[in-house]
Amino acid sequence: MTPVLVEQGDSPVILGLPHTGTWLPPEIFARLNARGQMLADTDWHVERLYAGLLPGVTTVRATFHRYVIDANRGPEDESLYPGQNTTGLVPLTDFDGEPIWTEAPDAAEVQRRLAACHAPYHAAVAAEIARVKARHGVAILYDCHSIRSHIPFLFPGTLPDFNIGTNLGTTCDPRIEATVRDICAATAYSSVLNGRFKGGWTTRHYGQPGTGVHAIQMELAQATHLASEAPPFAYDEDKAAKLRKPLAEILRALEALAPVLA
Repeated sequence: MTPVLVEQGDSPVILGLPHTGTWLPPEIFARLNARGQMLADTDWHVERLYAGLLPGVTTVRATFHRYVIDANRGPEDESLYPGQNTTGLVPLTDFDGEPIWTEAPDAAEVQRRLAACHAPYHAAVAAEIARVKARHGVAILYDCHSIRSHIPFLFPGTLPDFNIGTNLGTTCDPRIEATVRDICAATAYSSVLNGRFKGGWTTRHYGQPGTGVHAIQMELAQATHLASEAPPFAYDEDKAAKLRKPLAEILRALEALAPVLA
């Protein structure tokens, strides 16, 4: 199994999909406990949700599950949210704080997983950013995520539907941030800018607006497009059809901004 799938397009927008993969090598899957083998922390159906929304968009998608290694964590495993509950480069617990391994990987195995999965994914992201920027003078990385609406271990109450992350405005031009914020605010969905999720390592690492590379993360509450936020995590066609409209508007607006930013 290749660790990353790339679909190249001619748009200035790139979609990052680090958490939609469900592949685990059999020997790794066998070391997960029954709870871990549910793969509950997958960004379920996000690739389907965004499919076809913006003609010519480039997509970079990890095929491996985040329990193999988390492509949205830094290779040094620094915490993205110091002082708050979170999961690491190779998660030892799920989002509810419950153990997921019968035998957790040691440091040597983590390094092997970094080389086999994490590094190829980010090499592909970096290559597509360079290619798109060479073509347009600018690249806009839109990092696609989803998460359950209720996870007391990570946050209190109910998560807003749209969670926009720019690491407090540092990862993209203010016009990108404002455009996405305003589109979300004009919908019937709830939204927040730089709330509980301010952008993961991908957004923070690549988002360097001074160099013409802009990054923004969208964390969607899974209640917006799943029939249930529990197994089998089925895709809800009606919910998704409604959600795809503002998502398409966001991507089109980002593409339209690119010539202004270049």
